[in-house]
Parts: sequence; structure tokens; C-alpha cells
Amino acid sequence: MDFIVETSARHVHLSQADLETLFGAGHKLSYIRELSQPGQYACEERVEIAGPKKSIKNVIVLGPVRPASQVEISLTDARSVGIAALIRESGDLAGTEGCKLIGPAGEVILAQGVIAAKRHIHTTPEDAAKLGVADKETVHVKIGTDGRSLLFGDVVVRVSSSFSTAMHIDTDESNAAGANPATRGEIIKF
Repeated sequence: MDFIVETSARHVHLSQADLETLFGAGHKLSYIRELSQPGQYACEERVEIAGPKKSIKNVIVLGPVRPASQVEISLTDARSVGIAALIRESGDLAGTEGCKLIGPAGEVILAQGVIAAKRHIHTTPEDAAKLGVADKETVHVKIGTDGRSLLFGDVVVRVSSSFSTAMHIDTDESNAAGANPATRGEIIKF
């Protein structure tokens, strides 16, 4: 069984408190469109990510709000802004570097929360059974693109009935594989 491989570009998840600091008291996220994972969506809101060297403007905010704010950037982005982003699963923020977020109504200094997302596969329990994998298992995935096929190691599997089956890689990984919206992956067992 193969599955879609999606490129997850730089983005920010905000807590309600940080959302209100950046966009004003009582602000609610403005829905644009659903993402591939159920309940996740792109928003109209944009922020600036500021690091010690430079900043990245117009970074999309994804909804819904979360308990803690989190910034997901590629390692190339991290180097350009001067932040040593750790490769982590979403939500695993302990010990990560922070940054400044700038919005139209204010600024937030995050003490931690900047990560380069660990490549991963979201999958339903039914598809996990078909793929022969379990939650939190680490696998290899072959991406078969024209002229840039790659075998990605260290891909963590995340299983939940609330997921839609798809692999997520960042823009650095996507560019290395020459990925496009039709790119598919398959788990390789050694």
C-alpha cells in the first residue's frame, strides 16, 4: 500500500493567549480552508518569525488554537534566522529554542517552541494494519520521484482514528526528493 506524501511548509500554531496578544483581545482564527488532517485548517492570519539574524514575514497560522504556541520551520529557515531548531515531533517542545512572533497588534517572545518537524506518517488504525505498522514505530519510506527518488529513514508513524493517511515532510526534504502534489511513498522493510 502506498500513500500521499505532502509537503508541510513553514507555519505557526498559536495558543489562545498568544493569538490575542498578536491579533487583539478576543480574536478568533479566520478559517480559509481545511487541511488534509481532519480538524486542521489554514487561517488568514499571518505572523513574522524573528530570530537573532533575520526574520521571515507572512508565515501562515494553522488552526485550531493549541495549548502552547509552536513554530515549525525547515532547517534551512532555522539557519537563516539564526535559530538551532531541533528535529522533534509536533508538541514535543521541551528544551527547544524560542523566537519572537510579531503580529499586527503585538509581539510574543516564545521561550521555547521552534522545531523542525520530524518526518512522519499520519495513519488510521485500519491503514496501519494494511501497512504493517504500529503507533510510534520508526520506518523507512521510499519516495519514487522522477530523477530524485529517495529513501527516507527515521519516519515516525502516528496512528489515530482521527487521522487521514498521509506522510508529511518539510520543504527541505520535499525539494531534495523533487516532490510534487502527486508524490506517493511506500514503507520499505529491511
